[in-house]
Amino acid sequence: MEVIRVKDAQEGGKKAFELIKDGMANGAKVLGLATGSTPETLYQEMTRSDLDFSNMTSVNLDEYVGLGGEDTQSYRYFMNDHLFNKKPFKETFVPNGKAEDLEAEGKHYDDIIAEHPIDIQVLGIGRNGHIGFNEPGTPFDETTHVVELTESTIEANKRYFDKAEDVPTHALSMGIGSIMQSKKILLLAFGEAKADAIKGMIEGPVTEDLPASVLQNHSDVIVIIDEEAASKL
Repeated sequence: MEVIRVKDAQEGGKKAFELIKDGMANGAKVLGLATGSTPETLYQEMTRSDLDFSNMTSVNLDEYVGLGGEDTQSYRYFMNDHLFNKKPFKETFVPNGKAEDLEAEGKHYDDIIAEHPIDIQVLGIGRNGHIGFNEPGTPFDETTHVVELTESTIEANKRYFDKAEDVPTHALSMGIGSIMQSKKILLLAFGEAKADAIKGMIEGPVTEDLPASVLQNHSDVIVIIDEEAASKL
């Protein structure tokens, strides 16, 4: 696990973009992408660049259950708004949060991942160490599944919604087993609130109590963190 320290989120986005650009130059065709505030600076760098993504495929980590792509709080909408509408990809995949059979949608998404092996997976990390929406206690071999979100995750998401009752309580998420199949993983974390999770991920035991700790078992992980996120290392 390689750790790269940067000044702030802007510099972190630039560094992550350089690594993706290098990966594409070396044949990467499929990007695993994340949502939330952490990768926004990366997507800004991607959209500002002259890099052509029209032969690239993206596979997103997760989507809220109950939200369709036209909903402004859905992750499909987020990705369209922050990246895809500005930099078209050949194909883009996001779990269908409105699928009638969510278990079947999970299996379908696993098939998509199998057909499009992820070359570079972008991750953020939750304060409790979750990756994707894989909360503490998630088995390391879990594939795409329905997740009941923890109170802390729901609380963290409230700022994006007008009313607390509008915040989704479940999500469809790529599993830890799915994430670990990626050839290369870029994890970004910025801010003091992530410091405990980063310390546990890098220096703590590998335990399902801190899902991101499993990344210690992956052969190619680069962690990009600012000084605040690195403050407890």
